[in-house]
Parts: sequence; C-alpha cells; structure tokens
Amino acid sequence: MTRRTLLLGGAALAHAEKTPVKTDLWKDGEGGYKLYRIPGVVFTSKGALLAYCEGRKSGGSDWGRIDILLNRNGETIRMPQVEGPLSKNPVALARNLAQPDAITYNNPVAIADRNGRVHFLFCLEYMRAFYTSSGDDGRTWSKPVEITACFDGFRPEYPWRVIATGPGHGIQLRNGRLIVPIWMSTGTGGNGHRPSLAATIYSDDHGQTWKRGAIALPNTEEQANPSETVAAELTDGRVMLNARSESKARRRLVTISKDGASGWSEPRFQQELIEPVCFGSIVRAEKALVFANPDDPKLRRNLTIRLSKDNGQTWPVKRVLDAGWAGYSDLAARGREVVCLYERGAAGEDHFKTHALTLARFPLSWIR
Repeated sequence: MTRRTLLLGGAALAHAEKTPVKTDLWKDGEGGYKLYRIPGVVFTSKGALLAYCEGRKSGGSDWGRIDILLNRNGETIRMPQVEGPLSKNPVALARNLAQPDAITYNNPVAIADRNGRVHFLFCLEYMRAFYTSSGDDGRTWSKPVEITACFDGFRPEYPWRVIATGPGHGIQLRNGRLIVPIWMSTGTGGNGHRPSLAATIYSDDHGQTWKRGAIALPNTEEQANPSETVAAELTDGRVMLNARSESKARRRLVTISKDGASGWSEPRFQQELIEPVCFGSIVRAEKALVFANPDDPKLRRNLTIRLSKDNGQTWPVKRVLDAGWAGYSDLAARGREVVCLYERGAAGEDHFKTHALTLARFPLSWIR
C-alpha cells in the first residue's frame, strides 16, 4: 500500500468508470497482530480520512489482548491507552473466556465535529468507557478521560456487567449534539455479550460531558438481543437507529427519536435489509442515506451497498461491493465520495474468516 493509493479520491474517482477502488489497510498477521477487526472510518471537517480498528494480538477472541489502532492518511498509530494497573472483566474470567493478563480495548467510535475537533470513544474490558479527542485532525490525542459514570446511569433500569460503544462511528446533529449508539449486557450468555439491549449516550457540550439516553431497543422474544447499532439524522432533524439483533425475522431493527436520546418509537423490522447477525453501517451522503451490510440471511458474505432517498423508509437501490466473504463494515462520506472500510474474508474458504480490513472508495453515482 502506498500513500498515493490511500489518498486516491475526488478527481480520480470521477474517472474510475464507476468501479470502486480497493486498498487493504491492514492484513492479518502483519504489524504484530494476528487479526484486525471492528472497522470504523470518518472524514474530518478538513478532509483527512481517519480509519480505525481493533488489532488483536492473539487471534479472534473478543476478550484477548486487543489494541485500538488508527490509520491517518496512510500512517498507523496505536491510540492512547489507559494508565494502569488494569483488571480483567469478571464476566470473562468467570466464563473462562480469557487469561487475567489479556487486557482488551474494544469498540472504537469516532465523531468528526464541524468545529474541527475529532471525538473518540472506546471501552476497556467491556466494563469501562473512555473519551479522548484531537484538535489537530487526528495527529495527536488527549489523555483518555473515563466516562463510565454515564453508563452507570442505566444501572437502576438495567444491571449491566458488559458495555460497548458503537462500534463504527457516531454522529453530530445539526444542533451540535453528539450521539453514540451503545449496547449493554448482563453477561450471562454466549461469550458474555448476551442477553443485550441498545441505547444511546450523548453530549451537548462538544464531548466535555456525556449523558445517557433512554433505552431504545429492549430485548424481547420477537426482537432478540439488539446490540451493535448505527445512527443517522433524518432530513427533518429526527434520529434513526438501525440495529443488529438475533431475531427470527432476520431483518434490521429500526427505531426513531425526535432528539436521538428520548421518546423512541416502537421498534420495527426493515424488510429490505437482511440481517445475518452482523454489524452494518449507515451514513448520509448529500440528500440520501447509504447503508452497508452482508446481504445474506445467515452468512457474512455478499457485502452490499444500498441507497434510500426517503429517510430510510425504503431501500430500492443496491449494488454488491464484494460478492465474497465479508463481515463488519463502516461508511463515511464527503461530498459525492463514499468510502467503506470492511472485513474481507479470504478466497477459497468455506466460511467467513477475516483476512484483511479493506478500504473501498467510490462515487455516490456508483450506487445509483
């Protein structure tokens, strides 16, 4: 990968004959990490492309030794870490999911503020949440500040033992409010991430303080275990959440709020959006919404980009970005340019296994 390749955009895309330009940002086994997962990507207000992920030292476990990495215009750094000593989440130890010294940094989420600042949230051991920010377009970052108290506000209503921000990216509303979707679990099932429900946290002072919103997607028999969720501001200022769940319907869950924090509508299934139980992404590009996830009811493959011109009520247009094995993805847009950072599987495998995190760049017209 060259710096020139990564910076390809704008004018170059206009001559790409509507063919996405793809570059592997991270390949498994390189750079001291066995696996790279959980992609996120944003454009800063000045146009820098920030891509980020989890670098997993020991393999695929969500509970292994994991660092958060940031790629800024072709150069990768490790994001600031929390000063120790650090301890393992008791949920992981009780369920024999990891060794006590395998410290997990997880679920990175960035928001590009219109004022030029970049906000960045992440979790530690799925039980503590932190905030850092950059005032120089992602070159340097402030010392992480703990914001777990914001999540503690949910405890009277939901006694969580596992928490996670995003992943992917958060959003800034037209009124300046910052919104980050989150999910929580009591940690009693599966790999300690089930049962689960989803909500949001928000900031009205450019990241200085964070507050909890109302629970947006409760865990029910019909809408089982809502978890990783993405947000979009609609043209009328309302906020839509689009979520992964483990429902039998195999469709994405949707709910809407007037402010992104309260008064969530009754969740509904979006019939066009297939759900293989995988993180998806949504972003506004000009007057349209763009959505990405694996378009398969069971398997993580056939990564598809969809377009909606009616605030997500319908998704009539779609294009396949990668017909092979593909998992989590995140979208960002700047003008008429769209980028998708996604987990790409290896050719020839009989099941999904992340091989690389691949950045695809294409004009909005490619979807149409």
